[in-house]
Amino acid sequence: LDNIIGGFAQYQRLQSSNDDDAIDRLNHIYTVTLLVVFSIFVSGKQFVGKDRERREGKREGKPADLNIIQVYAPTANSNDEDLDKFYNDLDTAKTQCKSQDPLIIMGDFNAKVGTDIVDDIVGKHGLGIRNERGEKLSEWCQTNNIIVGNTWFQQPPRRKWTWKSPGDETRNQIDYMMISKRYRNALLLAKTYPSADCYSDHVPVVGKFKLKLKKNSKPSANIKFDLAILKTNQTIREKYHISVQNKFEALGDAEDAEQQWENFKSAIMEAATEVILKVKRKAKQKWMTEEILNLMEERRCAKGNKEKYEQIHKKVQEKCNMSKENWINEKCKEIEQ
Repeated sequence: LDNIIGGFAQYQRLQSSNDDDAIDRLNHIYTVTLLVVFSIFVSGKQFVGKDRERREGKREGKPADLNIIQVYAPTANSNDEDLDKFYNDLDTAKTQCKSQDPLIIMGDFNAKVGTDIVDDIVGKHGLGIRNERGEKLSEWCQTNNIIVGNTWFQQPPRRKWTWKSPGDETRNQIDYMMISKRYRNALLLAKTYPSADCYSDHVPVVGKFKLKLKKNSKPSANIKFDLAILKTNQTIREKYHISVQNKFEALGDAEDAEQQWENFKSAIMEAATEVILKVKRKAKQKWMTEEILNLMEERRCAKGNKEKYEQIHKKVQEKCNMSKENWINEKCKEIEQ
């Protein structure tokens, strides 16, 4: 809020000085800054980066982070180099966000996308006729799977325009609220508020979002023991019985039934881990050998070491190709005979 109040205080001082050029510059800067402050407020914990043309915020959360990028594109008087630099900076900001996390991009793009539909990126409820910069924005959104939210909600024209020219001769839609295509259903509404008293040539663009994410929990891997050996091998059965008894006695008396159950379960699992052999993994393919299965287990244990993992993975692929080819050749010989 200090940034907003300070911004309008500076605006009032410039207004009293009758410096039209400075007021015009401040109109653009603080139109964007006003949105940025609210973006920071929403995004909360982490503020990633800022410059005149791009600000980025991240809201850390579970199961996903919410990323918000606030932009201010070069005006129509800027050259193509400035515009290319803007989109390069925007690409850089986007690469800092994980592809599976929600991403919202909003601000003044100084581009008109119009009413022509572009796949499922630009809808038919835009305003005006698409210009060259609008074409570039549409292409960038297509490449990055971003939808232009303003163009997908049917609104009267007064709820679409976002900027008016000096003297109110022209009204265009050049400010947009966009969201990653994966989360397009999270954007429930996007429209402007032309009656807002913000003393600017831009009007606020307001979006309504509702994100409901579900964490994908990984099932815990259960250890499988060769319990059949307890029936066939008397020595292991006796060892297991003694081990369970010793471990259960070592835990002592429990205060309640729940604690007694936990002690009993712990004694059984620890004894089984020490005495009973684990069930050997079965090959999913008939041509898989014990050597391949051991290499796969070794590869699984090396997940934290990328270099070692890739080396073992290469060996696994070579062994699989060789074993599969040998198995097919043997089957072909059997058929020939």
